[in-house]
Amino acid sequence: MANKVAIVTGASGNLGQAVVAKFLTEGYKVIGTVIPNDPVANTITHENFETKVVDLLDDAGSNQFIEGIISNHARIDVAILTVGGFAMGSISETKTADIIKQYRLNFETAYNIARPAFIQMMKQDSGRIFMMGSRPGLDAMHGKGMVAYSIAKSSLFQLAGLMNEEAKGTNVVTTIVVPSTIDTIQNRKSMPDADFEKWVTPHSIADIIFYHCTEQALVIREPILKVYNKS
Repeated sequence: MANKVAIVTGASGNLGQAVVAKFLTEGYKVIGTVIPNDPVANTITHENFETKVVDLLDDAGSNQFIEGIISNHARIDVAILTVGGFAMGSISETKTADIIKQYRLNFETAYNIARPAFIQMMKQDSGRIFMMGSRPGLDAMHGKGMVAYSIAKSSLFQLAGLMNEEAKGTNVVTTIVVPSTIDTIQNRKSMPDADFEKWVTPHSIADIIFYHCTEQALVIREPILKVYNKS
């Protein structure tokens, strides 16, 4: 039986690498995207894993990437979109340009892959798309002081809702994953006094995402996964 095919954007990141490793372990063919001149080395080597350099802000280039996967593998079973960016800033500190920058980093990088992947999944009548939300995007209370980031992330929830409306009656589902603070080396360095036990690990998030691709999760629709651990 041919491998199922998963796309992971941001494959060199902490979460991206955890997701790649999980889906490889479960027998998937995984195609990961990395940015041009990516300074982060991807340490995963596997016969079913390949990386492609893709500028996710480029609509045409992102479409070409998806078309190449369809040409080579004839289907896309899962797309996990981990790329994004973050910025602080209150309303008084946030200009339109700041919002546009965050919108591009958090929404466009997801939409440019989600859209062509969704079109293919609708044609094959199956597929799962996962986009990374955030607490500030879900609830304004958590977005205080992060205005541009909060607005950009909130757009993903609306997109997921629209996709799920279009996909009603099919086996295509778009999910928003909302983690609390992710336990990474970078976050530990920036918040050394925090209680790391309350954070959520990249591997835990990867496990939750994979579960929602299994037969047991087929009946779940329009999910928002709040992966908070003890936070």
